[in-house]
Amino acid sequence: MRVVVAPDKFKGSLTALEAAGAMGRGVRRAWPRARLDKVPLSDGGEGFLEAMAMGARGRYVRVAGVRDALGRPGTQRYLWLPGTRTAVVALAEVSGWVGLELAERDPGRTTTFGVGQLMVAAAEAGARRIIVGLGGSATNDGGTGLARALGFRFLDRQGRDLPEGGGSLGELARVIPPDRYVLPEVVAAVDVSNPLCGRTGASRMFGPQKGATPDQARALDRSLGRLARVVSPDLARVPGAGAAGGTAFGLMAFAGARIEPGFDLVAETLGLERRVRRADLVLTGEGSLDGQTALGKGPERLRRMADRAGVPLIAFGGRVETSCFPAAFALAPGPCEVEEAMRRAEEWLEEQVMRVVTVFRLGRKGR
Repeated sequence: MRVVVAPDKFKGSLTALEAAGAMGRGVRRAWPRARLDKVPLSDGGEGFLEAMAMGARGRYVRVAGVRDALGRPGTQRYLWLPGTRTAVVALAEVSGWVGLELAERDPGRTTTFGVGQLMVAAAEAGARRIIVGLGGSATNDGGTGLARALGFRFLDRQGRDLPEGGGSLGELARVIPPDRYVLPEVVAAVDVSNPLCGRTGASRMFGPQKGATPDQARALDRSLGRLARVVSPDLARVPGAGAAGGTAFGLMAFAGARIEPGFDLVAETLGLERRVRRADLVLTGEGSLDGQTALGKGPERLRRMADRAGVPLIAFGGRVETSCFPAAFALAPGPCEVEEAMRRAEEWLEEQVMRVVTVFRLGRKGR
């Protein structure tokens, strides 16, 4: 029997790759002779490079001097897919929480400059397409940081260059493009449909997760509104423009990008639908199976794929609050504190998968 193991991340506990490993061990304990097909999922955020690498014979390219979310230089990487001359950049690795202490989280000054640096490096290496995975960001600069790396300037009414970060954009008066810059096709891989501004926009919806106070979130929303008025009000209303603190907006406005769902890009690269059709059972999961999952996140998209193929699917979550799956199981064996659940997620995921797959296997024998 063939079992596809395709989880997303269990945020704060396990990467998608680690979750796939734990689930695979659980399957092996319950069904030693099963043929495992492990496919870690990502919809653009954490684990995006690893998920894309699983489906293509790529290699990582390391670039020195790339700035993190606070402007500190270091060595960062992108994934190179030689068959299609595609470069894959993960914003979560460059301008995300990696390397930031809790006290350093400030969406008013964090920047996407490093993302632009990797895009320039990939273009200079001969990329025909650049895919930028958006998610897990520590930024709220509307993509102006990456635009600066491309050569754009952002000026106030006195003609002075604004400081980097979303907090200064309320003073924006004019944008000066570079004399010449050439980019290949650019694709923004997003996992949300939020616009740039407003109640459901980048700042007010996601700013608090990045350390913004309620007042700061409202101020950042006004700053991105100013950016939209100066650059393109129409692009600000595109579903997904608010992804990663408005980086999707910046990629569209300054790099001519188009927006695509990150799950679709990963699924296409991995040949996921073909793998599901060949399976006898599909296992998926993520940290919280909730209302956001039901709106179309990776596990729910995979459920639809399995339904079309007529293949049974079972989901696992640290927390289960949705009925969109035919069978879904929480990891904890009983009531517990959140801290314990996160600490023991890998152990409990393996155990729960082992128990559930054992029952599934016995049910098949009984037919």
